[in-house]
Amino acid sequence: MSKKNVEELLIAGGSNEAMRLKYDAVKTKEDFITLAAADGYEFTIENLEDVLRESGDSFESFGNPAKRMIWWS
Repeated sequence: MSKKNVEELLIAGGSNEAMRLKYDAVKTKEDFITLAAADGYEFTIENLEDVLRESGDSFESFGNPAKRMIWWS
């Protein structure tokens, strides 16, 4: 489990719209982490929060369909 895995997921989602849509539909951080683990990205809520804080991003979603501004390109 690591912040590196969070970063790898955010980069992968930045270049893959289908992946972004799948993760943006998730409501909670717990469900986000469970989905990430199923896709091979092991990390904790604390890892996710640390990376988002360091990058100045927020987990909050907006719009319909829901979107998050966390993805890196």
